[in-house]
Order: sequence, then structure tokens, then C-alpha cells
Amino acid sequence: MILGKPTGFLDYERQDDPEREPRERVQDFASFRGELSERSRRRQGGRCMDCGVPFCQAGITFGGQRLGCPLHNLIPEWNDLVWTGNRERALSRLLKTNCFPEFTGRVCPALCEKACICGMIGRPVTVRDNELSIIEYAFENDLMLPQPPATRSGKRVAVVGSGPAGLACAYYLNRRGHSVTVFERDKTPGGLLSYGIPNMKLPKKVVRRRLELMAAEGVVFRAGCEVGKDVTAKALAKDFDFAVFCCGAQQPRQMRFPEEAKSGVLYALDYLRDEAAGELGERAPVFSAAGKNVVVVGAGDSASDCIATALRQGCKSAAQLIRKPSAFYGNRNDYAHEETLALCGGDIRRFETQVSHLQLDENGALTGVTAVCRGEEASLPAELLILASGFSGCRAESLAAVQACRKAGLPVLTAGDMDAGSTLVVLAIASGKQAAADADRALMGYTNIL
Repeated sequence: MILGKPTGFLDYERQDDPEREPRERVQDFASFRGELSERSRRRQGGRCMDCGVPFCQAGITFGGQRLGCPLHNLIPEWNDLVWTGNRERALSRLLKTNCFPEFTGRVCPALCEKACICGMIGRPVTVRDNELSIIEYAFENDLMLPQPPATRSGKRVAVVGSGPAGLACAYYLNRRGHSVTVFERDKTPGGLLSYGIPNMKLPKKVVRRRLELMAAEGVVFRAGCEVGKDVTAKALAKDFDFAVFCCGAQQPRQMRFPEEAKSGVLYALDYLRDEAAGELGERAPVFSAAGKNVVVVGAGDSASDCIATALRQGCKSAAQLIRKPSAFYGNRNDYAHEETLALCGGDIRRFETQVSHLQLDENGALTGVTAVCRGEEASLPAELLILASGFSGCRAESLAAVQACRKAGLPVLTAGDMDAGSTLVVLAIASGKQAAADADRALMGYTNIL
């Protein structure tokens, strides 16, 4: 059986989803991505080459690099179904391996596309965009209806943490028939999806839509409830047969300077969470980049999200300091750099540069930073310094709660960033799915979560 259009990769050029112009989109926090026409989308599906060995779905590590989708998505199959216009069947094949394509279709770095054979001779297939198109079509056309399990196993499972790993774990255990309660210490479930990714990349309504669907399928969410504080380990052991902790890696990697600022220095997650709290209607934001010179330290997704957020808040200027040389990153430009290029007229990144000193006023407020590049110092104005230099692990309170639950006799597993360190949303989903399979096997003696 031949999948796709045999000559599609020769007949059609890659066409990415349209995006709003940078100068326009920085005026608000709305999503900046659009959708292709049906005709164009089908052509993008038709570019799939029907490879003899589809590395796009391999999900392996080779030569120290991740290759293909960690969820082993059936990519050639649903690309073919996009090409033939069979969106319903494409949805079935997509959901076979990925429980949350509306998340990965927006924020995944598309490891599948990096492994696409078509990319060796041209530009890879728009796998991520095709994936997002399938799931959004499904939601828009009432194909994503609640599917509660036909019977319940009588087993009760507590999932602690509602980020991508926790939600994936809860999703599969609930589908298996177990009664699942998700505990979340924040006011709104979603973890990183709600608080760590800005609305323009992952709209809050998209997360809320999935949470509501899971609740309709029987998953119970207890938000504003911290295990170990609001509910004890003994109480959890009494009420549940198993627990899976998916508490994330929220401890920032510490950066210390000779000077100690009383204001103006934030870690990235604190800054992003503050903006998210405002978007979620929990409280008014405390921190704002409006009218300020902003310096961001770091080169990852969180750094870019902080820059994009600062632009939308109306910062006066932005600079990004990166420890490694530019050659390490190649020609990679993400959405935030497109925006700074349009607004600032140039690249705001300073490679091989680190902050050595903070400049403070008489009240201890930040006024600037001293940056060092190859032994030479430069002074940069800064009323807001955002440190996006990675994470060092999960909170000590979370580890203590795990130990207390085990001491109380409750079988416990850990998953997601809490287990493997800060990583990608797609890897967290894969970890949550694996934890669900392991918990299910421990409870039932076998599992059909694959």
C-alpha cells in the first residue's frame, strides 16, 4: 500500500502555517498563528514521502541526539489521511499515540521534522502543523466528545501535579478505568501549560478546553491543594491505592552576583507565572517590563518567552546575553527573535557574554548590569534582569511529600521533569504515559497502555 502522493515532495513546496506580522502581534497576547486552506493543507500532507524507514516516528537517541517523535506518532499514516481529506480517520490514528496533540502541535520543537527524510533533499514535511490541523478540526467539528470508561476497576490513583506529565498520566489511567484524582497546588490546573508558556504560544483556552474534557470523562481535579501541606501523606495513603508524582522541575538554577538587588532581578519562571496569573484572572500582575530596559540571560525557550512577553508589556529595550558562541546555535531564530528584529532593527543577542556585576541605586533597585564578553566589560542599562538559565530540579517540598507517602505505605512513582529534569513537553507526555502503564501494571498485574 502506497501512502501519500508518490511525487508530492517534488510537486509541492513546504508551506508553513501563516503567522501575524511581528509588529502587529506584539500589541497583544493573542495567538500569532493561523491556518492554511483545506487545499493547501492536503498538499502538505501529500508531501510525505512514504519512506521505507520512517525515522520521523522513531523516537530514539542516536549519536547523542534525539531522533524522531518520542511518542512514536504514526506520522506517515495520518499525513496520508490528511492528503486524502479523511480527517476523521487521521484523528483516530493521531490519538492512537498522542493524547494531547493540541499542545505538541503548538509548542513541540518538532523532532519528527528534524528526522524527516524529505529534509535531506529539501525542506521537511510540515508534520507539526499537520498534527495541529487534525486536532483543531476535531474540536471545531464536535469530534472530541467525552469518552468515560465503560467500567471502573475499583482502584483509586492520586496524580500529584497537573503539568503535561501529570495530565498524560491521569488521561491514560482514567481511560483504563481507574478513579483518578489530580492534585494541583496552584489555583488553576495545567502546570507548565498554564503558567510557564505564554498565551500567544499556547492559549489558555486551549488548556482549559482539555481540562474540561478530562473532567467530563471522570478525572477529578483538586486545585489549590498541595500534597504534604493541605493533604497529608497518611490521608493520601488512606484514600488511594497508588500515587504518581509529576511535580515538575521548578527550582531555577541559581545565579549569584557580588551585589544583591532589592528589586529588578527575577527568575524566568517567576516572571512568566506572574503574567500568566493575570491572564488567568487570578490576580493583577506584580511585575511588568513596561517602559523598562530589559536584559534576559539564557538561550532556551524560556528566555525567548520572556523576551516576547517583555515586548508585549511595552519594554523600552531588550538585550539577550548568551554564554555560548553563536556557532553553537547556527541560524536558529524563533518567534521572539523575529519580533525583536522587526522592532529593534537588529539581533539583540550578545553571544559569549555573561553578567559580572549588578548596578544598583541607593535603594538597592537595579539600574544596569556590567556584562563581560571575552574579557571586555560593557555597561548595559537595565531596570529588569530576567534569569533564564535553566532548572536544577524539583522543589524540596515535593521530594519530602514523596518520601512521606512511601513511609505511609502508599506505592509511589515519579514522572516528567521531576523524574528526568527539565525537558520538552512531548517528553513529559511520554514519561506520564509510561508512568501510567507502570502504575496500571502494578495495580492490575498487566497493562494495555501502549
